[in-house]
Amino acid sequence: MRSRSKVVASLESVYREAFEQADASGDAARMEALDFRFQRDQVFLEVMLDIRDGVVEAGAKESEDEPSLLDRAKAIRKFTKLRVP
Repeated sequence: MRSRSKVVASLESVYREAFEQADASGDAARMEALDFRFQRDQVFLEVMLDIRDGVVEAGAKESEDEPSLLDRAKAIRKFTKLRVP
């Protein structure tokens, strides 16, 4: 699994390259749009990484006696399904 810093650096690299191209061509509107998109995508990415870390942490806390997160989700799904006899 890639580290948080590598993932964020990868995102920044992609946007930095596009931003520099827009800057070189003097496209201020594109630079502004890229800046906004970078900030938005960075927030989305941070949230997804937080979720990933939470799932990994929860999985590490599970013992062999306890059902996995997937098994728990399946049990909830089975319980909430309407079954007509």
